[in-house]
Amino acid sequence: MRAVPGPGLLAGLSVLFLAGLVQALPRTRLLPHGPARGDLRLKAGDDESSPAVALPRALRLYGRAARRLYVGTNGVISTQDFPGEPQYVDDDFPTDFPVVAPFLADLDTSGGRGDIHYRHDTSPAVLNQAAGYIHAGFPLTAGSFVPDAVFVATWEDVGAYQELAPGAQPSAQLNTFQAAIAYDEDDTYAIFLYPEGGLQFLGTRPKESYNVQLELPARVGFSRGDSDDGRREGLFYSVASTEQALRRLERGSNAGVPGVWVFHVGSSGPLEHVEPGGNEGASPGTPQSPAAPTEPPARPGWAPTSPRPRHHGQLSIVPVGLPVSPGQERSRRLQPDGDTPQRHPANPASYSSGHHGVGVEEDVHFNTDVFTYSAGSRETCAQHHGRCSPHAFCTDYATGLCCHCQASYYGNGRQCLPEGAVHRLNGKVSGSLVVGRTPVRFQDVDLHAYIVGSDGRAYTAISGVPAPAARALLPLLPLGGLFGWLFALEEPGYENGFSITGAEFTQHLQVTFSPGEEQVHITQTAEGLGPDNYLSLKTHIQGQVPFIPENSTVHVGPYKELYHYSSSAVTSSAHRDYVLTSGASNQTLSYRLHQNITFSGCPHARGRLPPLQRLSVARAFALYDAQEQALRYALAGRIGSAHGEHAPPAVPDDAERPPVNPCHDGTHTCEAPARCQPGTGLGYTCECADGYRGDGRGCQDVDECGEGLSQCGPFSVCLNAPGSYRCECRSGYRLAEDGHACVPLADPCEDGSHPCAPGDRARCLPRAGGLPACECLPGYTGDGRDCTDVDECAQNPCHPAAACHNSPGSFSCQCQPGYEGDGFQCAHAQGSTQRLTPCEHERLYPRVPGHAAQCDERGGYRPLQCHGGTGHCWCVDAAGQEIAGTRTAPGSTPPRCGNPEPTERPPSMCERWRQSLLEHYGGSPRGDQYVPQCDAGGHFTPLQCHGDSGYCWCVDESGREIQGTRSEPGSPPPCLPSVAPPSARPSPRPDVSPPGTGTFLLYAQGQQIGYLPLNGTRLQKEAAKTLLSLHGSIVVGIDYDCRERTVYWTDVAGRTINRASLEPGAEPETVISSGLLSPEGLAVDHLRRAMFWTDSGLDKIERARLDGSERRVLFDTELVNPRAIAVDPVRGNLYWTDWNREAPKIETATVNGANRRVLVSKDIGLPNGLTFDPFSKLLCWADAGTKNLECTFPDGAGRRIIQNSLNYPFSIISYADHFYHTDWRRDGVIAVNKETGSFTDEYLPEHRSHLYGITAVYPYCPGARK
Repeated sequence: MRAVPGPGLLAGLSVLFLAGLVQALPRTRLLPHGPARGDLRLKAGDDESSPAVALPRALRLYGRAARRLYVGTNGVISTQDFPGEPQYVDDDFPTDFPVVAPFLADLDTSGGRGDIHYRHDTSPAVLNQAAGYIHAGFPLTAGSFVPDAVFVATWEDVGAYQELAPGAQPSAQLNTFQAAIAYDEDDTYAIFLYPEGGLQFLGTRPKESYNVQLELPARVGFSRGDSDDGRREGLFYSVASTEQALRRLERGSNAGVPGVWVFHVGSSGPLEHVEPGGNEGASPGTPQSPAAPTEPPARPGWAPTSPRPRHHGQLSIVPVGLPVSPGQERSRRLQPDGDTPQRHPANPASYSSGHHGVGVEEDVHFNTDVFTYSAGSRETCAQHHGRCSPHAFCTDYATGLCCHCQASYYGNGRQCLPEGAVHRLNGKVSGSLVVGRTPVRFQDVDLHAYIVGSDGRAYTAISGVPAPAARALLPLLPLGGLFGWLFALEEPGYENGFSITGAEFTQHLQVTFSPGEEQVHITQTAEGLGPDNYLSLKTHIQGQVPFIPENSTVHVGPYKELYHYSSSAVTSSAHRDYVLTSGASNQTLSYRLHQNITFSGCPHARGRLPPLQRLSVARAFALYDAQEQALRYALAGRIGSAHGEHAPPAVPDDAERPPVNPCHDGTHTCEAPARCQPGTGLGYTCECADGYRGDGRGCQDVDECGEGLSQCGPFSVCLNAPGSYRCECRSGYRLAEDGHACVPLADPCEDGSHPCAPGDRARCLPRAGGLPACECLPGYTGDGRDCTDVDECAQNPCHPAAACHNSPGSFSCQCQPGYEGDGFQCAHAQGSTQRLTPCEHERLYPRVPGHAAQCDERGGYRPLQCHGGTGHCWCVDAAGQEIAGTRTAPGSTPPRCGNPEPTERPPSMCERWRQSLLEHYGGSPRGDQYVPQCDAGGHFTPLQCHGDSGYCWCVDESGREIQGTRSEPGSPPPCLPSVAPPSARPSPRPDVSPPGTGTFLLYAQGQQIGYLPLNGTRLQKEAAKTLLSLHGSIVVGIDYDCRERTVYWTDVAGRTINRASLEPGAEPETVISSGLLSPEGLAVDHLRRAMFWTDSGLDKIERARLDGSERRVLFDTELVNPRAIAVDPVRGNLYWTDWNREAPKIETATVNGANRRVLVSKDIGLPNGLTFDPFSKLLCWADAGTKNLECTFPDGAGRRIIQNSLNYPFSIISYADHFYHTDWRRDGVIAVNKETGSFTDEYLPEHRSHLYGITAVYPYCPGARK
């Protein structure tokens, strides 16, 4: 922050002068705005947002840095692009995204009703005017602030959204208001300005219920958006949300100037809450209301480093008369009433067990309804209990929460250690020193410290420091002395350093040697507790130190040192003597030291430590072990009274001193890990530290892991440690805040921060410990960051009688009229005497390069024609001639051509949402914007993807994401539809078309079951037909009962399990019709007359008799997306897949549900298909994620890859020496040789759509036992 030049003072004086003269803010006192000032104008409309405005320097909002801002129609500014207006415009705070809201309502600038202007400004006049308003709001704490830049957004004469009847005129009520965000490198302030007559309406009516007489008041305030885990309610600050409060915006103020409201919204320090200006509607010189608090609170976690004043809110959050919170006396032994200390508290996600103190129960309000701090606008234990140590409890105070260690633990509540136990510290030391006149450098050498908590002893070893520097550092006992203060033995009523700072702090130490005035600077940064509660420390040493000859020793005698304490800083200064012995000579030397320890304290508990404490150090020594190249320090510390007015009177050295309890001076005989408990007089007892058990003289470690006492969650491993335990996560997971649960690791490929090309052109490949790799998808070429389409048609891949059509990332071949085939092979259609229509001739011989005419079923021109290469669309007449004025640009809505349909269904929810977003994006969404995909019937397509990012997920019929289905780029999940597509033709009778004899395949294809006979292992494609038509169904799982010649299938649209005999004329029969949500995989046990199925909606595996009776659940835990299922009837084993994107696996159990275990969990991605071969006794699966077809023995041994380049397999079956699988990329049945892994054949049904389950029908029962 820099000093304000003269004009800033004048601006402040002009503001104060204005405050004394006006009752409302003239429009002329708004910050200058409009086109003449270089403002940008927001596009007119109902829900528009500006392009990102890049800031030359990041500003801070709620402790987060932001480098771009967006302005929205609806009275908001954000640091990220806005979602669709239905997601926030009618909702209360908090919003799901960061918001600065001077007037959040459903505003509309269509039809010339007002303008919205914005700009980034660094002109002196604007900076000084903004500074003046800020000084008026924060006269005591921001008197030296002047911004480096101001972002100004002005809503001028804007209207409310209205649905008007034809011919009706919009309301004449229009609003004008302004928001400014002023910032420098350290601080950010927001200024809201409401000129006289600027707020003519105070609310808007919600669109969804516009015909209901309901008006929602506007919202004014701030919201941080989602919290760190994306689920908890984010921080917010509400300025006004009622009609009464909104009316006061023009005449009231918190800066002494009517209509001006100032807020401190960000800082380089840990400012997590918005701080309002302090004059709250009173003009300068006017006494504050008697009910208004007068004592400014300390800002959370901040300590001044210079005499210049910083920002503290003028208004206390706790009103006068509110009782002090009952738990505000600061002590690490603070415990809720009636609570019994527990070594292992309940899961911190629930605080109903007594580990939750409450200091305020109701909403806390100022003496006006404009400012409101409520339980939602401050951090509470219910929201943020994960910040506390597992060995602490959380207490709510009037202004926020604090953590306090349980009894038998000590620390600052965020980190707690067991009393009396041994502790270890690890760290790295780097230095750049001049020893005498010789420069010496060392980098990241090891530091280890060992602490005996029961008597305050600290041992420190630093290895690897070059000998000249190590000897010169011997006098600097403060290098290890920090640990003496941190873990000093505590006298009653006093606290050591760790009880105050915890494991996160920074020490700055400056040492000046006498007589040479050499000076060295030491910085030590504690970075928290690691595994086994080891504290991690980084040390950097820089400067000049006196040379100490080889074979010299240094002696440091006992010393005492005063420490001064404030809310977030500890300081001390001292003069220290040491004796240098070299041979027979002794030399007494000295140095002066100044140290400053800063930390983030909890400001909400108002209890205070004594401002002074004295550290007494004894048994100090320092030595350099040349053989081990180790610099060693040792000392014993005790923290206690500073010998102030309450200390006992001083006594002469030769007088008899009063006895001191051995627990307080460290002379007790308790051995670690026991703690000393003082008794009466000189009596004491030894008690084992927490995590140990015994009689206090002998203590043994408690194995929490082996005894089942740990709280480690799923995907974790419990590791015992002396006095404690820790939870470690499996690969791909990290520990959550509570230290027990494991959550998936985030990586750039998942959060979208990778440098790869968009997901439809490249895939992001995670790499452990480094940047991800980028790889272009097939059909594109480049380095993965920049991928361009490959024009496959340039290589003439199609048959000469076929046309090639290139598309992004792919191509297609289509036989010309008069020919038939798949485009790669075309043959003349027998008996074809068809004459080409003009449209068909143009499609074969295009008039426009790259454009193939679109013809209807009769060969005529379709009214709408679109160019496949450029994206232009236009209308044509019956002769194929373009109709003037109908051509549209690429990406825009195509023109409406031809006669309208006689009837048109109303748009669906999916289509309405899609159209709204397309209009919001101006018809051309960017690659990073989401647009829902709808099918021809208006339903959500089961697979949804986010723009070009490549991230995809499955949705239900309402468009809601299905848990566990979100996938990384390059591997979309295998989503199943839940709504059957409409039938374009009359539905055939649902009875069985008799199959032939011999072996054949049955496959599920939505609303039908297909029949594909085999000749040996070759597909008889010419004899394929539909076995059974099932209108309104989506058939997924399918299997066959060889004893009764009956096919069974699951229907996810009807949520049923059905069967039909293969006898001629047989009709379907439903055997299970209730208790199903998304039945998918199905397996028939012909020996036990039972069937088994998976339900991915209910996450269950069930079994029943083949007639649906004796139904029971086998498994309903540890399942996320169960899909394929297979049974070995002879051995009575069941196998199934779970394609959970976070932890895919293949499991097995007996058919009765016993002996469940994971068979395969490594190197699999989307195990869609699963089959058990009764002849080879192999379990095989097809994986749409890894693209592998693999097999293993039923015990998991002998795993091998058969084929590693599948497309997108869904289901698989084994027969003879072949596998047959359905493929979603080809929409067909693919044959693979078991021995060679080669593709031998494929069948593509005439009706192209996804194929699901597949099974083989034998003329006998394989592997049967009579």
